[in-house]
Amino acid sequence: MDLVAIGVGIAILVGLVGIVLPVLPGSAIIAVAVLVWAFDTGGWAWLVLGVVLVLLAAGWSASYLVPGRRVAASGVPRSTLVVAGLAGLVGFFVLPVVGLLVFFPAALYLLEYRRLRDSTAAWASAWLAIRMTALGMLLELGLALLAAATWLVAELTVFAGPA
Repeated sequence: MDLVAIGVGIAILVGLVGIVLPVLPGSAIIAVAVLVWAFDTGGWAWLVLGVVLVLLAAGWSASYLVPGRRVAASGVPRSTLVVAGLAGLVGFFVLPVVGLLVFFPAALYLLEYRRLRDSTAAWASAWLAIRMTALGMLLELGLALLAAATWLVAELTVFAGPA
């Protein structure tokens, strides 16, 4: 492994963390890292980049489409998710790491309570949105892990030169 591959590996790890803690654009970081590696490696590395990009695009779009449809069908407005997401982002900086897990659900519940005027219905709808958001994150993370594994296998086997 050369310095570029080590840097790309570190960037991929940062991207994976960015998917779980949505402060960084995780999938984009991984895509750019593997693009840099493909430029440096050449040849078959471009095919690896193509596979990685397809996996990342599938994960990114699945993280929005699959949960989004279910949440929209339940009646939770998109604006509620956007505001709750922004509250979670603020919470991440107010109470590092834990704030995201506190501010996002609290904002979801409060916004849904304001909309529905019923605490039981607000909790049910907020809980659905939380579960679907987690599902979206897991879908994106799973496909990003497959993309990372694709790069790692390529780097360690096909593209690893003589030791």
